Amino acid sequence: MPEARTYASARQGLRTRIADRLSRRSRTRRADLFRTLIAPRPGERALDVGCGAGGLAASDPRLDVTGVDREAQPNYPGRRFLQADATRLPFRDGEFDIAYSNSVIEHLPPAERDAYARELRRVARRWFVQTPNRGFPVEPHALLPLVHWLPARLGRALWRLGVSGDPYDGVELLGARELRALFPDSVIVRERAGPLTKSLVAAGPVARIER
Repeated sequence: MPEARTYASARQGLRTRIADRLSRRSRTRRADLFRTLIAPRPGERALDVGCGAGGLAASDPRLDVTGVDREAQPNYPGRRFLQADATRLPFRDGEFDIAYSNSVIEHLPPAERDAYARELRRVARRWFVQTPNRGFPVEPHALLPLVHWLPARLGRALWRLGVSGDPYDGVELLGARELRALFPDSVIVRERAGPLTKSLVAAGPVARIER
């Protein structure tokens, strides 16, 4: 299966070409971080929440991956796929060894994030949750500098200059404090671009991950 491009559905141009190149490097480092912290074993049952077209099933085929997404994914490469709500997962407590979620939580309304976090912790024994960092100066969906730090009226007006097909009000980034509050029994890892924190990862529970 060809490697998925992060910005394949965005408005194409120089920004997306550069961002896709940098994103490939970030995904490689994130996969290494996942293997280091979670130490997945071949055949373990993993749930990829917000899996998209490939996600964890494409990057780690040794795992028995179930994908969940709000959009249908007819060519999903994992063991099975369910179209479901991430805040009400149709699985038993502890049904999975690992819950994985990459760049999903920032698309949920803040009022739904507690339910999302509880569900991931409920259905799996270990979890790995990544989200872009609000403190990074470039908004990663629109590829615009500082737009997410501006007053909402101004940010909304400038959003159309970016590459994202998502609406301005459909993305609200988190900081480390908010991610820790949602996943309190976790290690918060900062993924860096030079001296700046580009993304955040919550991996836990602390007693079951490698450090």
